[in-house]
Amino acid sequence: MRRAILILMLLAPGLLQAADVPATVFIEELTWTEVRDAIKAGNTTIIFPTGGTEQNGPHMVLGKHNFIVKHTAEQIARRLGRTLVAPVLAYVPEGDIDPPTGHMQYPGTITLPLEHFVKVTEFAARSFRVNGFKDIVLIGDSGPNQKGLQIAAEMLNKEWANTGVRVHFIPDYYYEDNGFRPWLISQGETKESIGTHAGISDTSQLMALNPGWIRSDKLAPGGDRKVTGVSGDPTRASVPYGKRGLEFKIEAALAQIRKSMATKDR
Repeated sequence: MRRAILILMLLAPGLLQAADVPATVFIEELTWTEVRDAIKAGNTTIIFPTGGTEQNGPHMVLGKHNFIVKHTAEQIARRLGRTLVAPVLAYVPEGDIDPPTGHMQYPGTITLPLEHFVKVTEFAARSFRVNGFKDIVLIGDSGPNQKGLQIAAEMLNKEWANTGVRVHFIPDYYYEDNGFRPWLISQGETKESIGTHAGISDTSQLMALNPGWIRSDKLAPGGDRKVTGVSGDPTRASVPYGKRGLEFKIEAALAQIRKSMATKDR
């Protein structure tokens, strides 16, 4: 009997998860009854990850932010424990439509005005609350996401004060507080080579997840960003850099989430 169980565990480990531990943290990979049971078992924290669909230079695919934040959100959820992950929001503020501004000047980018991004975030959070989640974690992998996430968190926390439900906006995940840019400088990189978009940081992180999402024959220093869409020198990107960058994001988010959840004001 023990041998049969061991063989089953090796062939299909997901089938023998403990009753209160979902085989996956992604709610889109669970049935509604599995989500219900997971919440009843104490998995009452959910991460709402937001990415973006935007130009990332000639060398990097449009879904960069979505792929990165899905990976980091999963790692954060598993390390935090009793946490599930909502589907990644791929439509975020990227610039104006008429006339096109920001990344909207490049084909393939999809934008969502700030007020609508806030509404989507708000009603996702309201849905989570109805489901039974108690701690709702907002994480954005793109700069323009941060303002909208903060607005939604502040509004809902004011409305839900003393209800037992909290919304946690986690900016340390994205900004320099996560430590990656200073670390790159300590490795000999410069602010100019790191850049601000599609340079060493972004390219390294995506490269670490899947080199197939990088067009290696298109890697080149940014030059005129209006022409290339790149700020920085992605030729200096590497998988080791990317692994460190992803880890900085994950650890910074975990630290801020734990600190925020430790606050007793509900």
